[in-house]
Amino acid sequence: MNFLDGHLYPENQQPLVITAAPYAPGWIPSDFPEDIPVTMKDQIQKAVDCYEAGARVLHLHVREDDGKGSKRLSKFNELIAGVRERVPDMIIQVGGSISFAPEEGQAAKWLSDDTRHMLAELTPKPDQVTVTVNTSQMNVTEHAGVDDFRGVSRGFPHLHATYKDMVVPSNPSWYEEHIRRLTAAGIQSEFQCYNINSFETIERLIRRGIYKGPLVLNWVAISGGMDQANIYNLAHFLRAVPDGAVLTVESSVLNVLPINMIGIALGLHVRCGIEDVLWNQTRTGKMSTVEQIRQLVRISTEFGRPIATAKQAREIMKIGVFYDTVEETLAQNGFAPNRNGGHQGFLKKPASEICA
Repeated sequence: MNFLDGHLYPENQQPLVITAAPYAPGWIPSDFPEDIPVTMKDQIQKAVDCYEAGARVLHLHVREDDGKGSKRLSKFNELIAGVRERVPDMIIQVGGSISFAPEEGQAAKWLSDDTRHMLAELTPKPDQVTVTVNTSQMNVTEHAGVDDFRGVSRGFPHLHATYKDMVVPSNPSWYEEHIRRLTAAGIQSEFQCYNINSFETIERLIRRGIYKGPLVLNWVAISGGMDQANIYNLAHFLRAVPDGAVLTVESSVLNVLPINMIGIALGLHVRCGIEDVLWNQTRTGKMSTVEQIRQLVRISTEFGRPIATAKQAREIMKIGVFYDTVEETLAQNGFAPNRNGGHQGFLKKPASEICA
C-alpha cells in the first residue's frame, strides 16, 4: 500500500469497519458466562448488540445448547437466518474453522476437508467465509503470558497442550477447490494472512485466475506460526499489499488493542471480541465484546475517523462483487498486470532511461 502525504488525516481514510468476534469457540462458557452466548436466542441477540455498538462485520461461529462448539451446518443455518432477520445489513463472515474446540479427550483440530467445503452450501448464505492458504502451525498460546490464561480453560494443562499443538490444515488442492465453490455460491473469500508467504500465495491465485474477486484480507498477528504483533511485520506486509485491497488487522490477548490503534491510525480496519481477548489491558477484569467495540468507536472518533455505516461497510468490502477476467481482477485490486513476454512485470522506467 502507498502511504502518501496526508495519509494519517481522517479525510483521506475510509470510514472504519469494525469486525466483531463474539462467539469465542476457543473458550468454554464458564470462562466468561456473562458474555459467551449459548442459547440460539442469546447468540442472535449478541449479533444485534455488536451491530448496535458499531460493528458492521460479524465473525460467526455457533454453539450447541450444551455450550460446546457446533460442528452442525444446520446450526449455522439457524444462526445466520436469525441474524439476517434481526440485523439484515450486518456483514456475516463465517469462520472457516467451523469449530476447532476439542471434543472430550481429543485434540483441538479443524474438521475434514469435505465438511469445510460445505460452508459454500449454507442457507441463507453468508457474505464471507474466511479462507486460510498454506498449512500452518496455529499455536494460540505462544505469545500469551501466564496471566492471560489464569483461571480460564486455556490454562488447564490438557487444553493448553492441545491448543499449543494445533495446526491449520490448508493444502493447495483444498483451498483452490474451496475458493471455486465459494465463488460459485456468490460468497466472498475473506483471506486470513498469517505472514507474507500466505499473501504471496493469494496473489498467485489471482494471477492464475483461481480467484477473481476483491482482495479482502485479515493480517493475523498471533504468533505461534503466524506473524508476531509488531510494527516491522505489519510494515513489511503492507509494502506488498496493493492499494485496492481491504485490510483488517487482527491479534490476540493484550496485543489486540494496540494493534487496532495502529490500524485505526493508518486507515486500515480492525477486529475485536472475546474470541481474541478476554481481559482489559491491566487484566483487572474481563471485557465484553460490546465493551471492546465501544472502546474502538471512542478511539476512532477521537482520531477524527468516523465509523462506517452498514451501507459504507458493504461498499468498502465490495460484498457481492466478482470479476470476469484475471486482468480485471489485477487492475481492480491495484496489482501490476501479469508480465507479457519478456516484460519484467513492474510499472517502472528502465534504469537506462533514469540514468539518461
